[in-house]
Amino acid sequence: MRKQKILIIIIILVIPWIVSCGGEGEVIHGLKMTEVSEEDLQSGIMDEEAGTGQTADTEQQGQPVPGPERPAVRGIYVTGPVAGSERMSDLITLVDATELNTMVIDVKNDDGEITWKMETDSVVEMGNGVAYIRDIGTLMKTLKEHDIYTIARIVCFKDPVFAQNHADSALRKPDGGFVTDAYGLAWVNPYDEEVWAYLTEIAQAALDVGFDEIQFDYVRFPIGEDADAADYKTDMSVYTKEQAISGFLSYAGERIHERGGVVTADVFGTVIDSPTDIERVGQNYAELGKRVDVLSPMVYPSHYGPGVFGFDVPDAHPYDTVYQALMLSRKVLGQDEEENCAAVRPWLQAFTATWVSGHISYEAEQIQEQIQAVYDAGYEEWILWNATCRYPMDISLEEQTED
Repeated sequence: MRKQKILIIIIILVIPWIVSCGGEGEVIHGLKMTEVSEEDLQSGIMDEEAGTGQTADTEQQGQPVPGPERPAVRGIYVTGPVAGSERMSDLITLVDATELNTMVIDVKNDDGEITWKMETDSVVEMGNGVAYIRDIGTLMKTLKEHDIYTIARIVCFKDPVFAQNHADSALRKPDGGFVTDAYGLAWVNPYDEEVWAYLTEIAQAALDVGFDEIQFDYVRFPIGEDADAADYKTDMSVYTKEQAISGFLSYAGERIHERGGVVTADVFGTVIDSPTDIERVGQNYAELGKRVDVLSPMVYPSHYGPGVFGFDVPDAHPYDTVYQALMLSRKVLGQDEEENCAAVRPWLQAFTATWVSGHISYEAEQIQEQIQAVYDAGYEEWILWNATCRYPMDISLEEQTED
């Protein structure tokens, strides 16, 4: 059982060691902010660290299958290296002492690595199981003892390991080279059902060791000139990007539900109401609300450009930016009228965006403002992102959420 939570006014827990995922420096869902192009800034997309042939699933308008009962999630992100280190005990203590109740843990990271020695056929064949977490069984047992809800983060279509081992699945530029991000990490084809099967295999294995929920990140198409010029091996005017992403989530979701798991999709905050961004990455917010149990829009204030929501620097307005984004979510999903729709659980900013001109520091106060915006917009779940897994938390929030 969890320890009784301590109610004090403000405790800021700072974990001194910095362990980032995907390289040094501040990383947002695996992609450093120096990768953001001027085109992306203008369109509102700022990347996070965020088989061929059409199947019957891509034509269906199915509703999310009701999953098992789960808590109202209030969580933090944890990298594989941190999950396998002594720092994990500090994060468990943080969860015990605050309103937090969930950890989102890397299972398949941005580099295509599996964060423990998973013994599925594909992982054994490619040798991409890395023992960041040396004993996954013991870790899961400990988390259950503390009543911590566990979410497996699985990076989807950015996967240099799968691209190297399955040449036909890799996205290629006209010169034959891989479509990569700015750090050379290759992407695979979101239309490729061999990729779908692999990702589902990883998800099922995560459920088998005790994870409660599967969260698909990078469940989208890459962006940029190379991505636009790539050969996707299908007629994209007939089989659209949106159909490919929805089709994969329907395919994987059916199999995850069979195992009793919950299915989540991470999406850009800007796709909520931007037809241009929807077309570019294939994430149709309203449509995906019919395909998964939970949508997690990344509504980090730092990721909205100047002028969005009427603010010269949205990063300097944590409450208002998150609130406005989530009110758009309610409108687009029709959640005041529709009942059969995914829950919405936004990613919130727990890092300081030093690259943004006019940025402010994000500490306990700024985190609390975003959380309050979630509640005021009519939602009750949220998760915090910091690539270094350092979370200043205001423990007095526990009292507010239990009233």
